[in-house]
Amino acid sequence: VLVLRELIRTIRTARTQAEEREMIQKECAAIRSSFREEDNTYRCRNVAKLLYMHMLGYPAHFGQLECLKLIASQKFTDKRIGYLGAMLLLDERQDVHLLMTNCIKNDLNHSTQYVQGLALCTLGCMGSAEMCRDLAGEVEKLLKTSNSYLRKKVLFSDCLIIHGAACCLCLGVLHTSVVLITEMCERSPDMLTHFRKLVPQLVRILKNLIMSGYSPEHDVSGISDPFLQVRILRLLRILGKGDDDSSEAMNDILAQVATNTETSKNVGNAILYETVLTIMDIKSESGLRVLAINILGRFLLNNDKNIRYVALTSLLKTVQTDHNAVQRHRSTIVDCLKDLDVSIKRRAMELSFALVNGNNIRGMMKELLYFLDSCDPEFKADCASGVFLAAEKFAPSKRWHIDTIMRVLTTAGSYVRDDCVPNLIQLITNSSEMHAYTVQRLYKALLDDISQQPLVQVSSWCMGEYGDLLLSGQCEEEEPIQVSEDEVLDVLEGVLISNLSSPVTRGYALTAIMKLSTRFSSVNRIKRVVSIYGSSIDVELQQRAVEYNALFKKYDHMRAALLERMPVMEKTAANGPTEIVQTNGEAEPSVLDVKHVPSAPQPSVQVTFMDFNYYHILYVSCIPPMTAYNKNGLKIDFTFERSNSNPNVAVITIHASNSTEADMTDFVFQAAVPKTFQLQLLSPSSNVVPALNKGTITQVVKVLNPQKQQLRMRIKLTYNHRGSSVQDLAEVNNFPTQSWQ
Repeated sequence: VLVLRELIRTIRTARTQAEEREMIQKECAAIRSSFREEDNTYRCRNVAKLLYMHMLGYPAHFGQLECLKLIASQKFTDKRIGYLGAMLLLDERQDVHLLMTNCIKNDLNHSTQYVQGLALCTLGCMGSAEMCRDLAGEVEKLLKTSNSYLRKKVLFSDCLIIHGAACCLCLGVLHTSVVLITEMCERSPDMLTHFRKLVPQLVRILKNLIMSGYSPEHDVSGISDPFLQVRILRLLRILGKGDDDSSEAMNDILAQVATNTETSKNVGNAILYETVLTIMDIKSESGLRVLAINILGRFLLNNDKNIRYVALTSLLKTVQTDHNAVQRHRSTIVDCLKDLDVSIKRRAMELSFALVNGNNIRGMMKELLYFLDSCDPEFKADCASGVFLAAEKFAPSKRWHIDTIMRVLTTAGSYVRDDCVPNLIQLITNSSEMHAYTVQRLYKALLDDISQQPLVQVSSWCMGEYGDLLLSGQCEEEEPIQVSEDEVLDVLEGVLISNLSSPVTRGYALTAIMKLSTRFSSVNRIKRVVSIYGSSIDVELQQRAVEYNALFKKYDHMRAALLERMPVMEKTAANGPTEIVQTNGEAEPSVLDVKHVPSAPQPSVQVTFMDFNYYHILYVSCIPPMTAYNKNGLKIDFTFERSNSNPNVAVITIHASNSTEADMTDFVFQAAVPKTFQLQLLSPSSNVVPALNKGTITQVVKVLNPQKQQLRMRIKLTYNHRGSSVQDLAEVNNFPTQSWQ
């Protein structure tokens, strides 16, 4: 018969799953045979092997009664394996539990403390309500014993009396008692209220710990019982949260711990970190909160990368409530952007964006743009989005805003999110005094690089709108350049024929060339270019070219009016159609995007052009938004658009906002639809929902509904809030029917 060590070694030699199963089945057959023969010699060894097989996922239920036989044995080694097997293998069968109750009751009265400890651990692990009720008397007797080993085991069981836990604070089993009380307070509001009266007692215990001298029994690196200190601080945090009196009672001791704890060793840093968390969670004084943030600032200078990461994460949680205090450590936080550790760099980037305001926008953007230039590709999308949002909110001038976004497009254009192109086009359109400067800068950028698709799209759009300003040399912000019509058209034609250009980008370039037919005199050249693409294998480009050719022929009298400059665009499309639209996740102007379509009172606006059977117009219909989820401070709103590439596709933009006082981090939105639909989730704008409704996360969801049925959607939301992981499911069934009409 194999011993356990030999069995493990044999199983590990298996090269395939089938070979392993064969070994297990052979050994199980031998064990069953031994059980039938009532072989007491090898029973303990066989149950141990069954437990190992159970850990590997193989059935071992046939060993349940053998576990009870081992528990009834007088040998400690047999009892130990028997109780372990009972905790792992026993099910809810009434007869088995009744036998277990009798065994545990006998062993709770055993003369050996270690056997009593085995029984208590088993009771704490698998004790049912009935079992705990039947054995409560024996457990209470052991709670009153002078044996500290047994009292610790009692406190770990689940059936002790609450008042017994409180009085143990005076009996010396402090660590176990504090752990137990913490668990009770976290699980029961009534217990939380009950134990708040212990705050003065806990404060005295903690004060004695930090003021006491050297104690070799509990000293760790010169600090008296750091494990107990951490547990008490954690319990104080729970008791003081949301309670003025409890918070006030612990303010002084928290200040003493924060100022007297040695920071040269990790033991002291662990205590300081718990102190900081406690200060931030309770209703502490402002000076104490500043002290806590300064401790985190010192952590940022620590050589241990784990401590630096913890500090950045904690500062990110507190930056909204203690913004000015965190600002004092801005330079240290920015230095963390140069850290080699990926996790630290990401936290430093998120915290840096949270620190940006109107006073430091220029300096912070300089550092963040430098980081964008040199960071790994995995950071570029989030960093670019952060720069766009910060620039939009705090830009000191329109020129600075345009320069900043153009810098992002030239350095990380391939990584920016889909909504940057329409947002930048809108910014340029609304900055009329900057048109000449912007088109000149973008023209130069296009000469240097046409690989960054968002940059090429914005440049093409601007050259189509303001190409005449390139020729006039009216730029006052910098020295004008001398450009001819042919040079401008050469650049746009280069975009059309480049292998680097996406179909969307080619659409921008073709539309830009068409617009220049009313701004340049080279109309014949433009006609030739447009006519060439009338036979393009790209159906989208071919359709545009055919329509543009019609403007040169049958509807030439309308061309100048249709191709006039775009008016100032509104930020939202709530009042009617707008010219900048979304196609396949990227911004793209439609054929008539060259002229604003006026608002109309109808629920949706359908624009047709003369007698074209196919007309490529995407209009943003006035479909009312809806609230899909509103719970625990998290609100999810849906807004709707239609896709011009497929009338059966609805583009849903989710807007997640947070009305609580703490950020919701690691936010993930997931959705599922019936099989008759097809769903595509694009990347979100961020994974942090700012507190107090100070910002939103947006994410685009595309739904294909070929049968035009009423949409039903199930959504799953996961995020971290106030240190806890939250997950929720919801059904959304009240979608507006206009989405598919």
